[in-house]
Amino acid sequence: MRAKAVRDSSWLLVAIAAAILLVLALVFIAVRPAAAADKGLAGKGEVLVRENCSRCHAIGKEGDSPHPPAPPFRTLSSKYPVEDLAEALAEGIVSGHPDMPIFVFAPHDVEAIIEYLQSIQVK
Repeated sequence: MRAKAVRDSSWLLVAIAAAILLVLALVFIAVRPAAAADKGLAGKGEVLVRENCSRCHAIGKEGDSPHPPAPPFRTLSSKYPVEDLAEALAEGIVSGHPDMPIFVFAPHDVEAIIEYLQSIQVK
């Protein structure tokens, strides 16, 4: 009888721990977009490129790209107008590079990314 009670209480502890982890995960997910929104449109764009692009590209005003063939984002305007990327970001950037994944962003996210990219361009 005692073994069954211990086993039942163990399952209860596991269920409580799982519930706590779920709540923490939901709070973390809810807080991240709020943090991006607090920074304004360019700040949201920075968060998006950090989460999606920084493994390969330098995303700030200085520094080298972790993946040398990936251009630093601050130099994009030397090749073409940054706002011309809006359509590609919305429909899916397809690069000639096999290493680059295809990303598709929502319209508001595209606007935020363009705003951020414009803010870091080398003048």
